[in-house]
This record gives sequence, structure tokens and C-alpha cells, in this order.
Amino acid sequence: MYKNYIFDLYGTLIDINTNEWKASLWKNMAMIYSMNGAAYRPSELKKTYNRYLDAEIKAVPKEKYTTNPEPQIEKVFYKMFAEKGIECSDEMIALIGKTFRALSIKYIQLYDGVEELFDAIKEHGGKAYLLSNAQRVFTEPEIRMMGIYDRFEDVIISSDEGCAKPDIKFYQLILDKHHLKKEETIMIGNDYITDIKGSYEAGLDSLYLHTNISPEIKGELLAKYQIMSGSLIEARQVLFGE
Repeated sequence: MYKNYIFDLYGTLIDINTNEWKASLWKNMAMIYSMNGAAYRPSELKKTYNRYLDAEIKAVPKEKYTTNPEPQIEKVFYKMFAEKGIECSDEMIALIGKTFRALSIKYIQLYDGVEELFDAIKEHGGKAYLLSNAQRVFTEPEIRMMGIYDRFEDVIISSDEGCAKPDIKFYQLILDKHHLKKEETIMIGNDYITDIKGSYEAGLDSLYLHTNISPEIKGELLAKYQIMSGSLIEARQVLFGE
């Protein structure tokens, strides 16, 4: 039995559907920026967003990552104000980030069995960690809203670190930070590359969940355990025999 359980978030614990390219999102965001003094047309805002996002990806220091650089989206939102000569506070940028995310979400919910799996980990003396490819300005409010933030010993998000799964540096970061022994640790995720191949290359066992938003498997699945139903209830049975 493992002592440490490292979780992916989206597609593993949280079922989410977003669309950042729909016209209504950019229309509403352009209106919000304009109401705060930074006048944009929707198409102009979208183009500016993409330009600054590309620049931020390229600006991530190379020592931060091996293969997968991860920028902070807050810098993009800030620069879109600055381009129009508008100064704004960190609080405003956080609100803009939450608004952008809320406008992009079609639905968000926990998968069945999340709470029970966390209960089983706790009952067996284990510890849960989150290792997510995500933006903190989006993700932390969502985890808190879903009521699972306090279930984790630590929440490690790629935008804070400058790298993302399957980059081995991202995996090594959590192992080093918490002095986790590889033989006592398992990765649980729904992506056969970022979660499974990445953790395999980091020397970890893994449990693969094939959920509704898992990418198509086009190569070898390197997981020790495979649950093609995506069921967290079945995952609990596999991990704890209950």
C-alpha cells in the first residue's frame, strides 16, 4: 500500500468543460476591459491575448523546465491593461482571471467517488497531493469552490513553477519538496502522456483513469493500474481492496 497519492485535477477529480475561443467570451471580456478604461474590440482583445501569451511562454526562464514551459496568465491580463495605458492592482487582475474563467466554463463538477477516495486515503494513513497543469488564478478558486482544497497536503500548480507535466522537473519538484520516497508514491491521472508517461519517467507507479475528457491513447500505456471505466469508486477498490 502506498503512503503518498499524487493527483492530477481536471479529468481525474474534476469534470470540466471550457471553451476559451467562443465569441461571447471575447465580447464580454472586451466589454469588461473597456469598462475599466482599456478600450478593446473583441477581435483585438483576442489577438492581443494570444500575442502576450506566446511572449510569456517564450519568456519562462530555461532553467525552470526541461520540455514544458508554463507561463503565468496573470501577466497576460496585466499587459493587456498596460497596452492601453491603464494601471491595475493585483486584486483587479485576480478578479479579471476569475471572470475570464467563469465566462469560459460550460460546466464543472466533481466526479463520483472523489470524497470517498480521499476518506480512504486518510483512513489508511496516506497523504494526498495535487500536481496540476493549470493556472493558479483559475484553479485555486475552483478547488475551493468544489470543497476539496483542504484534502491535499500541498497544491502544486504549474503556473507557479514555470514547468508542467510531463516534464520530469515538475515531478521531481514535489518529490524533493516533501521528501517523498518513490516506492511509496503513486500518481493518479487521466492523461496517458502527462500523468502516466511523465510519472513513469520520474520513477513512479501510476494509476490511469480513462475518463470522458481523457485524450485518445496512441502509444503504450505505462500505468501499473488501468481503470478504463474512469471510476474513482473502482480506483478505491484497486488501491485499498474496499
